[in-house]
Order: sequence, then structure tokens, then C-alpha cells
Amino acid sequence: RYEQREDFAVVMQPFFRNTLMPLDNTNKPDMSFFAADCFHFSVRGYAEMAMALWNNMLEPVGEKQTYNNFTHDRSKLRCPNPEKPFLFTRRNSGFGDSDLSLEKTESSVPYWAVIVTAVAGVLVGSL
Repeated sequence: RYEQREDFAVVMQPFFRNTLMPLDNTNKPDMSFFAADCFHFSVRGYAEMAMALWNNMLEPVGEKQTYNNFTHDRSKLRCPNPEKPFLFTRRNSGFGDSDLSLEKTESSVPYWAVIVTAVAGVLVGSL
């Protein structure tokens, strides 16, 4: 939608895509990363997510880290590269004039096949 604009960009930051639950020394979930409700992050958890997001924005599109290792190590916080001191977008990552398209592509599976499979699954499950 905004691909042709020079003054605006939307870039997905995938740092949370392959992240695993942080573990403590006993290989149990490290609850210090979570708030009392065990669902939201604590201050420590939000700090980790903020560092991962910042690092993701400084990585070129196509080379972004897709996980966070929850080390709580401030030294993993990256600084902008002097040769490329900007947040990366598709355009300045080299995808601006390429054939790579984010448009919706037509599914290779016809829509009716999904319906038939779902109905067959219900019938088999009922039996």
C-alpha cells in the first residue's frame, strides 16, 4: 500500500516470531519477565522486547532476526551503522525496484477444496 511512497514506510519487525519462553536456572519459565498476571510482560520483559525491536529496525529487510534470546544483556543493543545511519525499509534494503511483491497472491488451493475438506473432516469425526 505504501511501497511507492518516499516519505512513509511500514516494515514488519519479526523479532518475536520464533521466540521461546525464557527459562531460569532450573529450566522452568523465568517469571521475572512477566507481570503478576503471568500474561503481560514485567519491566524486565518490556526492556527485552524494546531492545529486540530497536535491533530489528537497524537490520535490513530480509536479514532481520526472528527471535529474542532474553539474556537481559545491554551489550546486545546495537548502534546505527555509520555507513547506513537509518532505520531500514524495503526501499533502502534494496527491494525498492525489485519484483518482490507484498501484494496478496492467489492461493494455489481452490476455496471449495477447503470447504469440502472441512465437511469431510466433520463427517469422519462424527463417525
